[in-house]
This record gives sequence, structure tokens and C-alpha cells, in this order.
Amino acid sequence: MKREEGVGSLALIEVRDLSKEFRQHRRYPGALGAIRTLFTREYTTRRAVGNVSFDIEQGEAVGYVGPNGAGKSTTIKMLTGILVPGSGSIRVNGLVPHKARRENAKHIGVVFGQRSQLWWDLPVVDSFDLHKHIYHIPLAQYNKNLSFFTQLLSMEDFLQVPVRQLSLGQRMRAEIALALLHDPDILFLDEPTIGLDITAKDSIRKFLHTVNRERQVTIILTTHDLSDIEEICSRLMIINQGGLMYDGTIDALKAQLGTQRKIMVEFAHDPGTIELSGATLIRDDGQRKQFQFDKTVSSAFDLLGALAEKYPIVDVSLENTSIEEIIRTLYRGEDQQSNEKEQLDTWTRGRAVTH
Repeated sequence: MKREEGVGSLALIEVRDLSKEFRQHRRYPGALGAIRTLFTREYTTRRAVGNVSFDIEQGEAVGYVGPNGAGKSTTIKMLTGILVPGSGSIRVNGLVPHKARRENAKHIGVVFGQRSQLWWDLPVVDSFDLHKHIYHIPLAQYNKNLSFFTQLLSMEDFLQVPVRQLSLGQRMRAEIALALLHDPDILFLDEPTIGLDITAKDSIRKFLHTVNRERQVTIILTTHDLSDIEEICSRLMIINQGGLMYDGTIDALKAQLGTQRKIMVEFAHDPGTIELSGATLIRDDGQRKQFQFDKTVSSAFDLLGALAEKYPIVDVSLENTSIEEIIRTLYRGEDQQSNEKEQLDTWTRGRAVTH
């Protein structure tokens, strides 16, 4: 399930066969193992990213998701020039990031949810002013951007407040504004809404959607909160075990794997155990029962008709499969294929030995 790459197009970000491995010094358990560890020269190799290729155009908003250890952060660090690729190639705005880190930094903004670029003991506006000097932002551009971000992110009340006194939501709004002050072409976001309440999340999501749409800022977002992806991004890239396993729209993924639906039925009284052809009972709370069915096989109308013929129904609610459940389904399929391949390889090696 891979996205078609444009032939001959000049993408803002071009990644080809990108790989990265890390060597780790082998450690042995126990007291004697600790001594052995000091003198051993043995290493283990872990693949973080393996043969990943994609293009990202100017103005796209891309969600880059995967489980912990899948390779998300490693990819982002290579795109920003922090890490050098093991093999393959990267071009961002025509630059090789790790070879032109200073020039690349002029065209990107970075926000990591757990790391601050703001000066802890200074008022927020002083950090903005320092950023203006570091990036040589013209005064007119700086004032225009500061006014725009202050209004959209509702920062008026805390611009003069030291960063250490800000709430998490206020600090994250200031972090995002800081990353955009120099008008970067690309904004990298790593867990920008982690730990925030619903109101703060909603504010940041709306702001990011606005700057992407109105200013054509390309957004690459990594997060475990898939509501961020659905509200900000039109494109989804899923990485697992270092490999890109899906690249396309969220709607296309839902169409391929989101065929399961849930229906909650409230009866006038508890009808007891129900067997419904074309659906599976997944929750039984007496009068309220939830069924799951495949919408390509059965329709909600037919299922409700079959139930209404036998039992008096008080209320009904339908629920589509969430993006979280769809991605879990994709992971399970990938893991099953990986296990089957491993079993086949083991069986093949065993037959080669016996023959």
C-alpha cells in the first residue's frame, strides 16, 4: 500500500532508499558479565530505518506514525541533518541536510514536545527577540509574524511572562510560534499535543491547519494521538520495524481496512443471549448490546430489521472503525506476514540441512 511517486517532479523533500543502523556495545549480565563487558569488542546491530523512499511536496501536511522504536524519530533526525544516513539519499529544498546543516536550518522549523527552545528564565517575547537576531529576520517580517501568531494562538496574556511560569499548553503555543517566526518552508512536529487538555489541543490543531492552508507551510507530524493526524494531515505515512508499510490518504486507508462497523442496540428489556446472522456480539450489558459487522457483507438496515422483527428496540447508534483500530489491524497483518516468513525461512533451512 504505497503512494505513487511523481515522475520528473521536483519535490520539496526527496528520500530514496534511506537506511540507518546503530551498533550497540554488547553487555553481559551479572558481576562477571560486567567485567567481561569492559574487555569485549562484540557489538550488536539494530536496524532503525530500512530502504524507505518517499516524496513530499510543498504545502502538504503529512502524518508520520508508528509504534515506539519503529524509526520515526530516526527518520526526522536524518531529515533535519542531525543524523547522517547509513545509506540512501535525502534532499530537502535541494540540500543534503547533514552536509548543509546551517543552510537547511534556515528553511525548517522544529518542535519536539519534550524539548524546549525557549529560554527558561526569560519572558517569552525575549526568546522571540533572540530568535529574530539568530535568523536575521527583518523587523517588518518579525512584527507581522509576531502579531499574526499572537492573535491566532491567543498569546497576549503571557508574552511578558517568564517561560518557567507558563502552563504546558501556553509553552507549546509559544514553541510553535517560535519555530515559525522565520517563515520556514517545513515544520517538523514531534508530539506537539502530548499532555495537553482538550482545549489546548484544539487550539493548536486549528492553528496548524491554518498555517498549512494559508501559508503553504509543509508539516510533518509524528504523534501517538491520531486525532492530531485526522484534523491536521491529509496524508498518512505508517512506519513499522524500520520500513514504510503505508503511504496514502487516511480516507483510502479507511476504505481498504475500515470495513468493520459497530452497532449499539438498546432493547425495551433484556432479550437474553442473541445470535444475529452477519454480525458478532462483542458487548452484552443486558438491555444494551453491541454488535460488530463487515459493511461489505451486511448492512446496518438489514441487521436492525432482523432484530426488530423479534425484539422491541428503544435506541440505536452506529460507530465506524476508528483510525487507531485500522492501524492496529495493519500492524497485526504486517506482524503475521513477518512471522509466517520467519517460519518459512526456518522450515527451508531445516530441509536444506536434512537433504
